[in-house]
Amino acid sequence: MNLDQFLKILDSGNKIESNSEVHLFMHTLSQEALKITSKLNNQYHSPEEITALLCELTQREVDSSVIIFPPFNTDCGKNIIFGKNVFINAGCKFQDQGGIVIGDGTLIGHNVVLASLNHAQNPKDRGSLFPAKISIGRNVWVGANATIIAGVNIGDSAIVAAGAVVTKDVAANSIVGGVPAKFIKEVEDQVTQ
Repeated sequence: MNLDQFLKILDSGNKIESNSEVHLFMHTLSQEALKITSKLNNQYHSPEEITALLCELTQREVDSSVIIFPPFNTDCGKNIIFGKNVFINAGCKFQDQGGIVIGDGTLIGHNVVLASLNHAQNPKDRGSLFPAKISIGRNVWVGANATIIAGVNIGDSAIVAAGAVVTKDVAANSIVGGVPAKFIKEVEDQVTQ
């Protein structure tokens, strides 16, 4: 199995059987991600060095406008797509096998968790996985300690309040918060002085 085949299978959203070839390939990629994030997290790196490590981690071009404050952890790295001018604060954890897309201008606060996999509910099959992409639009603000689960889409310019657990799609230009996250109000367009 190669990376392109793996990503095609994961992006299909179909069940990944425990101990299957795909599942075992996930473990191989996790080991690679651990090596790269260990480099990223255990000493100071210039912004240029961080960009190079992100390119190595994702195996795709990452724009130099993407800023990550370590520590940053992901258990795959190969299914993350960063837009331009993205800021990710310290302590974030991405589970990206199911896919994570982050739009231009998005801000992600401290300790945010993006989890793109679910386990099977049946206890006898609990090791099997169901991948589902997380898509975060442009100019989104995700507050500190928020968790966004598999399959959630967050619309452009939305705000996810600190500590929220997002289990359903979030409309563009809306603010959500709570556990589980619920609509609070629309984003106010005007600048207050």
